[in-house]
Amino acid sequence: MKRLIIRVVLIVAVGALPAGTANAETGTASTQEKTAAHRTGDADVVTYEVFGAVGNGVADDLPAIRDAHAHANLHGLRVRSDPNATYHLGRRAITAVIATDTDWSTSHFIIDDSQEVENHRAPLFDVVSLLKPVPLKIERLARDQDRLDVRPPVDCLVLVENRNRKLFIRRGLNQNDGTAQREVFILRRDGSVEGLIDWDYESLTRIEARPLDPEPLVVRGGVFTNIANRMVQETGYNYWGRNIRISRSNTEIDSVTLRVTGETDVGHPYSGFLNVQQCANITVRNCSIDSRKTYRTIGAAGMPVSMGSYGYNASLVVNFRMINCTMENINDRSRWGVIGSNFMKNILLEDCVLSRMDVHQGVSGDYIIRRTTLGYQGLNAIGRGRLIVEDSTLYGNNLITFRSDYGSTWEGDVLIRNSRWIPNTGAVARPVMFGMNNDGQHDFGYPCFMPRRIRIDRLFVDDSNHPEGYQGLTFFSDPIGPPHNERPFPYAMTRQLTVRGLKTASGLPPRICANPEAVRTIAVTME
Repeated sequence: MKRLIIRVVLIVAVGALPAGTANAETGTASTQEKTAAHRTGDADVVTYEVFGAVGNGVADDLPAIRDAHAHANLHGLRVRSDPNATYHLGRRAITAVIATDTDWSTSHFIIDDSQEVENHRAPLFDVVSLLKPVPLKIERLARDQDRLDVRPPVDCLVLVENRNRKLFIRRGLNQNDGTAQREVFILRRDGSVEGLIDWDYESLTRIEARPLDPEPLVVRGGVFTNIANRMVQETGYNYWGRNIRISRSNTEIDSVTLRVTGETDVGHPYSGFLNVQQCANITVRNCSIDSRKTYRTIGAAGMPVSMGSYGYNASLVVNFRMINCTMENINDRSRWGVIGSNFMKNILLEDCVLSRMDVHQGVSGDYIIRRTTLGYQGLNAIGRGRLIVEDSTLYGNNLITFRSDYGSTWEGDVLIRNSRWIPNTGAVARPVMFGMNNDGQHDFGYPCFMPRRIRIDRLFVDDSNHPEGYQGLTFFSDPIGPPHNERPFPYAMTRQLTVRGLKTASGLPPRICANPEAVRTIAVTME
């Protein structure tokens, strides 16, 4: 990584800071203290202590942390915490903006939400780009378009939206009226598009173009302890932030740990400790984030629903990778699935151990699960493109669940290769490999599809714990339900299922589906 460090500018900037005693409230420190701190360490490194952080786990260090990052951002300097310190992040609505490399090493951070905070939605850290948005004019877009006539001065992450059309019109207990048609893509200087356009846009009511930072930014380390909130439950959701928000493209989060403690019988969910929003080329590596307790609330349909928190949340991201991220208790049913995502393009999970991988409002392109173990909430999918599971172990009720609240749609192909499935975490089960349901009676805002082609190549299913009368696993749940005279929003069925090297603990042969219409429609080849 190239850095331009102008040491004269640094000295002048430090000298220009107001004189005075270090203070945890204001984050100011004397010129002499700052200069001495820089002389004893790397000249291009800023520490929290220079700006008044105490690091004793009691004093509120967030103002000093905010000021340290503000100084580092202004002068293009790295930030490094004291590896032996414990920083308390207080209860005030203060956000530290991170725009340079940050090394939290083995430092500890305390987030105490057990008492009232000023703004429970505000992030504690915000990883941002300092580059200004680029004005763009786009008249319309076509599905699968891979080039625009527009030539931006730099490569950009572009968000487009048409608020006049609604998609992902959710069905069920959390029903809603849908979300404005939107997506993100990378627009190169030559007009080429990475992340093909997903929808036809007759008009665009919102366009945002954010430059891609040419150099990567790395935030590394840190052991965070969150004492959970005890907000009394109300009808609906009231998500908490108090987290790390990332909106800078070309960013890596490495070795961040979150431990959750102090949960009680009441509380509200969190929107994701690592919350990635509207950016591209994001890698989350070597992280360990605890799942959280599941609560109950009243959903949009007036009925009780489960209410859960996310450790990781990603929305409007192109090229999202999770590498070697792990957690404990992946089959603890009292805990919520650790990941949620929306409006994604290209997801890779590699060498991870997690309780769930979920996409709510769609992923397109490549959705790849590789050398990964997923726990009781399993693998969920909505979208289009290629869905690949290889060299992995899954414990969900289904091998893959295509979410019925969004139409159980996957427009594309599915490949399962060299993997292992333990249905229902090994408890008694009548396993159904692909969970899906769409009776054609609801408008989700788009046509819905079962996977076009599915190929299973070397899969072991541990169905040894089955009830009496068990007749073998079933490939498909009942996808279309009982017969209807009309299906105004038809569900396109799978064309081809090819199975090679399937083995089951029971030794019983598999069945296609309980619905005879699906059996007649789907061509099955057993090799």
